[in-house]
Amino acid sequence: MERQKISEKFSELREREEGALICYVMAGDPSAERTNEIVKALVNGGADIIELGFPFSDPVADGPTIQVAGQRALAAGIDTQRYFELVKALDVQIPLVCMTYYNPVFKYGVEKFVEQAADAGISGLIVPDIPVEEAADLKSSCEKHGLDLIFLIAPTTTEGRVRKILERGSGFLYLVSRLGVTGAREDVSSSTRELLSRIETEIPKAVGFGISTGKQAEEVRKEGADAVIVGSAFVKIIEEGKDVNEKLEGLAKELKSGIKRAS
Repeated sequence: MERQKISEKFSELREREEGALICYVMAGDPSAERTNEIVKALVNGGADIIELGFPFSDPVADGPTIQVAGQRALAAGIDTQRYFELVKALDVQIPLVCMTYYNPVFKYGVEKFVEQAADAGISGLIVPDIPVEEAADLKSSCEKHGLDLIFLIAPTTTEGRVRKILERGSGFLYLVSRLGVTGAREDVSSSTRELLSRIETEIPKAVGFGISTGKQAEEVRKEGADAVIVGSAFVKIIEEGKDVNEKLEGLAKELKSGIKRAS
């Protein structure tokens, strides 16, 4: 199945003056078979882009909710080959992004990993623990195979590093709304506003870490974000295991409605 590229999705949304909803779930949690249903529920709820976590034993950017999801996926037998098979089989046309860590990419082989990601229909790659200064090989492979390499920018990222990221990043910028790890919060950090205001670029700005409600999504969009990223709130629903598809679709609709209210 031919899937949209990230740039195509953002172009489509810009024409409608609408922000994007980017939903994260862990591939293979609770099983490879269930992941297809989970992704469909998010798409039905209004997801514009899906981030599919590739499980790793030491996910330094992730909070407890996603850490445990990774452990469940590993226990369910997800490895590199099964991950790509799972992604390839997903019955969706919107862009898919792989979020993982550099150790499994490096161990598998950078070129081989990126090539197979592209073959599986992945549009972009997020690797939080590789500094932009050390990402030349990964960037080269992504360019060769038509994948966007998406970098994170935190409130503490220096201006010099921000410039390098703007030069080398594509797809969208992952703006970390607060210091710390992933996980739902009750408020939107004041650092979000400051971060959005100081990043001047044509690359779409997507804000993540801590967003879990439609009200928060609306607020972030009003502050100038082109997209809102939500992960832990969805993963928590999957962990709880009750009426999962209905609750995922319902939360996605709530978040997308908040984004639209601000557009």
